[in-house]
Amino acid sequence: MGVSNKNAQDNIQPKGNKKPLQVLHISKKDTQKLDDDQTNSQEEIKKEDIAIKPQIIKNDSVKKIKNNNENTKDFDISQQNLTQQELNRPLIFSEQNTDFQLERTVDEFDFDESAFLEALNANEPIGATGETISGKVIAIESDGLYVDIGGKAPGYMPKKECGLGVITNFKEKFSIGLEMEVLVIKEQNADGMVTVSARALILRQSWEKVSSSAKNGELINVLINGFNRGGLTCDVDGLRGFIPRSQLEDGQDYQSFVGKTLKVAFLEVNPESRKLVLSEKKASLVSKLTNLELGQLIEGEVLAVKPYGFFIDLGGASGLLHQSSLTNGSIRSLREVFREGEMIKALISEIDIEKGRIGLNTALLENSAGELIIDKQKVMQEATERALKTKALFDKKNKLNEH
Repeated sequence: MGVSNKNAQDNIQPKGNKKPLQVLHISKKDTQKLDDDQTNSQEEIKKEDIAIKPQIIKNDSVKKIKNNNENTKDFDISQQNLTQQELNRPLIFSEQNTDFQLERTVDEFDFDESAFLEALNANEPIGATGETISGKVIAIESDGLYVDIGGKAPGYMPKKECGLGVITNFKEKFSIGLEMEVLVIKEQNADGMVTVSARALILRQSWEKVSSSAKNGELINVLINGFNRGGLTCDVDGLRGFIPRSQLEDGQDYQSFVGKTLKVAFLEVNPESRKLVLSEKKASLVSKLTNLELGQLIEGEVLAVKPYGFFIDLGGASGLLHQSSLTNGSIRSLREVFREGEMIKALISEIDIEKGRIGLNTALLENSAGELIIDKQKVMQEATERALKTKALFDKKNKLNEH
């Protein structure tokens, strides 16, 4: 049996900051007044509705809406009962019969392709590593100089990259406005500045020069500026050259060559490994090779017999008489033809100055195949007269080599 408490409502405490509800007491007199005011308001609204009669406006939009509503009524209700699997099926627009036509409008933010490419070229960085660029000196400082290379920022050249060796009169050698070619050795930094070098460009050109000289079999004179346990050192167009002791004509007292000039030939040229090896012995050989020509008849001593041919001493140089150029006949052993220490005559059929190689031939001295094997003495005695018959053949080869 519950116990009622008339004061329970008064004991309820409000939660939080909320204020307790206030009860509005309305008297019977006030209620009658509110009902009268509401009745008067409704009568005024009815009078206004009677005074203003709305006009019915029918236009094309209303007709279209009406037609669409009628079409909607014809919609097959059975199609609304779709399964969940059919609802999850992706839409395939190719199955639709609706044609979509897209139209692009040009606004003020569009620009053509040529303008876009021009904008790219304007911001393209200038100066890739290894690129040669022409520029002009625009500023000189104590630790380097700045070169205008046509980019958004000038190129910087450190003092040590301004030339070969130590530059003492730095500001006298370089002046504002001086035009020069430089090599990019470091691509641009965050400020768009690249590092350039005149020294690196000089060294690259030097390597190109010595490579060409070596290919052509040229001889050069070098000044010996030092030595080590393996040989002598020298300078070749700013490059460090090395002459091994084994490539000297006299390598016993090789330290005495310091300060002297030697004529040398290129033995190895490798720009990638910066290896430049020279030879005095090869220079002597090349000097002899330049005095030789194709088709020339020479006489020399058989130095060695190898499985592939004979090495012939030509007075400081050696030539190879290969077995394929020995005779047109068939032989069982090379020693059946020539032996070591024997003097023979042969035609020069190849001259390779770069490799220092001379190729010889005796088959062209034969009147018939295998004659050298059958009557070697006769071939050697008539070698001078027989060599004249081959002169026209080698003259044609010499003309081809000149071109």
